[in-house]
Amino acid sequence: MPITFASYNIHKAVGLDRRRDPDRILAILREIDADVIALQEVDRRYGRRMSTLPLEAIHHTGYKPVPLSMKPDSLGWHGNALLIRRDIELIEAVPVPLPVLEPRGAIRADVRIDGREIRVVGMHLDLSGLRRRHQVRSVLMHAAACAQSMPTVLMGDMNEWASHGGCFREFDRAWQVLAPGRSFPSRRPVAALDRIIVSDGCEVVGTGVHRSALSAVGSDHLPVFASLNLPNN
Repeated sequence: MPITFASYNIHKAVGLDRRRDPDRILAILREIDADVIALQEVDRRYGRRMSTLPLEAIHHTGYKPVPLSMKPDSLGWHGNALLIRRDIELIEAVPVPLPVLEPRGAIRADVRIDGREIRVVGMHLDLSGLRRRHQVRSVLMHAAACAQSMPTVLMGDMNEWASHGGCFREFDRAWQVLAPGRSFPSRRPVAALDRIIVSDGCEVVGTGVHRSALSAVGSDHLPVFASLNLPNN
């Protein structure tokens, strides 16, 4: 069975109507119905960096957050969070160090789904093109330095307006850079800022942008997804 991965910049749960509506975001996550979801801008930027999504409410969606937070009220790391279905086994989860000027970050989780081990990295990259390239290099170096090799899915808000250049030049033939579609801004998307990159050997069953009445106003980004058949470990 294909495994579905999704990425969504939820803009701190503030929609185009300027209302902070966590329930709307959770409803959109249920619509997407992915197995693994990478979220960006999930925590408030200042103070205690509280999660904009109530932890108790997340559990009612059928997902569980990957534990990464260094703060008790936060969900992720520098606004990045990973949600996995409750029946997915978490092996390891760590922050991924990035060279930053802005409050950006990346996180990694190794999980086991139906006996297959998969590495997932969620990220939110810088607005600076040069900094984005340095950050992608850091993510790739981190993945290469892991003790065990496994199929890998990288996803998030890349902040890259170029279709094929920019930070995507950092990926060699060992990676497939997928373009699910235009995801920003959500009302009339013109840019494919949200991307999913998969390691060689993963079979892409389908990709897309999740468009619905809720997602059109829930955030300034639309969610993107990819369904994959993963190679056996």
